[in-house]
Amino acid sequence: MHLRIEASDLPGPAFTPSGAPPYRNVHVAVQRRDRPAELLDPQPGDAPSATWTLECTTVATAKGTDVKGPYVQGRPGSRFVYLSWNAVDEAGTFTMFRRAKLMLDAVPAPMLDEAVRTGLLVGRLGLTDACGAPLCAGVVPPRITWSAEPPA
Repeated sequence: MHLRIEASDLPGPAFTPSGAPPYRNVHVAVQRRDRPAELLDPQPGDAPSATWTLECTTVATAKGTDVKGPYVQGRPGSRFVYLSWNAVDEAGTFTMFRRAKLMLDAVPAPMLDEAVRTGLLVGRLGLTDACGAPLCAGVVPPRITWSAEPPA
């Protein structure tokens, strides 16, 4: 099964947290499990949209379908994908300053089972929070919309 993340409404190229210096040349990417510095396809914070497709494996368990893969984090029953927000300096060094945690356990079980059959689970979300900052913390519906779709 593939997991596609379709993001819109990116917050922009800079972020200034309250009372702290600004982060510049902001990028967002999917973070690899156990390798926080390994990022999949970083996208600039002012891109009109961003899409990542992750190859996953699924296993039927007594508690439902378990999703695994190099970019899937967490334990069975609490799997998630991190979107990592990074500032990129002049040398091209990425410095993570916050993350959004896309909670896969919030995908309804029947929809996840359908995605296993069709081969594609899609999560659609905006990446700017209510304060205009890069989205962070746990992300569950209605902040993200999940659907099972046939692969393109």
